Amino acid sequence: MLLSMKDLLSVANENYFAIPAFNISDYSMFKGVMEVCEEKNAPVIIAIHPDELSFTGTEILKSIIEWAYKSPVPVCIHLDHGASVAQILKAIQAGFTSVMIDGSHLTFEENIALCKEAVAVAHAVGVSVEGELGTIGSTDSEAEAGADHITFTDPDDAKIFAAETGIDSLAVAIGTSHGIYPKGFKPELRLNLLKEIKKNVSVPLVLHGGSNNPDSEIAQSVELGINKINISSDIKVAYFNKMREVLKDAGLREPNSIEPPCIEAMKAVAAQKLELFKTVGKASLY
Repeated sequence: MLLSMKDLLSVANENYFAIPAFNISDYSMFKGVMEVCEEKNAPVIIAIHPDELSFTGTEILKSIIEWAYKSPVPVCIHLDHGASVAQILKAIQAGFTSVMIDGSHLTFEENIALCKEAVAVAHAVGVSVEGELGTIGSTDSEAEAGADHITFTDPDDAKIFAAETGIDSLAVAIGTSHGIYPKGFKPELRLNLLKEIKKNVSVPLVLHGGSNNPDSEIAQSVELGINKINISSDIKVAYFNKMREVLKDAGLREPNSIEPPCIEAMKAVAAQKLELFKTVGKASLY
C-alpha cells in the first residue's frame, strides 16, 4: 500500500505513535526493512538521502514502488534532506511520495520561502513535504548533514513557519544529532520544549538523529507527539558489523551467502525500534 507522508502521519498523529523512517542504501537493506515491517504489521517510511540516491540511482525506485504497491502494510517513499527544488523535482519524477526540503541553515525568512516553493511544486502532484526548523547536530564524517552547534526550534517560530509554508510535517531540533554519538557523549532531549512546540503546531512532528538516543527519551518523545523518527546509523552499524564478521570466512564470495545474516542483524535492530515507537500492529489502522 503506497501512501503519501501526509496520509501516513495523519493516522500516527491521531493515535500517538511514531513511524520509523529507515534510511536504506541498497536493495538488501530495503528488503530487510520491508520484511520486518510486514512481519510486525507496521507502517513504514523508506527514506533515501540524496547521497544515497546518487549511489543507488533512481532506478531502485521502480523496485521499491512495486513492493510497496503489493505490500499489506502502508509504505511511504521519502526523500531525506533535499537541499534544493531541483532535487525535489528529480525525486518526484522518480516516484517518491514524500520529500523533505531542508532550509534549516538559511535565515528564517529564506527557509520559509524555500519551503513554500517546494510545497507549491509537490502539492500540485499529491506529494507531501517535510520542512525543518532549527538545526540538528552532526557527530562524525559519515553522518548526514548537520551543524556543529544545535539551534533549538522556537515554538512561536514553529507556529508561524508551519502556517506560512503549508508543510505537511515539521522536523524539530530538540537536542538530537545525526550519526553515532561518541563514547562518553550523553545526549539529552529537551522534552519540555517539545511540549511547547506540540501546543503550537498541528502538523505531525519529526525527530531527526533518532539513532543512538536513550530509549527512555525516545519513548517519551513519542508520548509527547513525535510521529516520525529517522533511523539510519543504527541499522547500518548492525548490518555492516555483521558483514565484517561474516567476511572473516575468506571462502565466501556470493551475496546470497554473505548478506542474509547481515539483513537479519539489521532486522533485529529495526524490530526493536518498531516496538519502541509503538508502531507494531498499527498497519491495521489504515
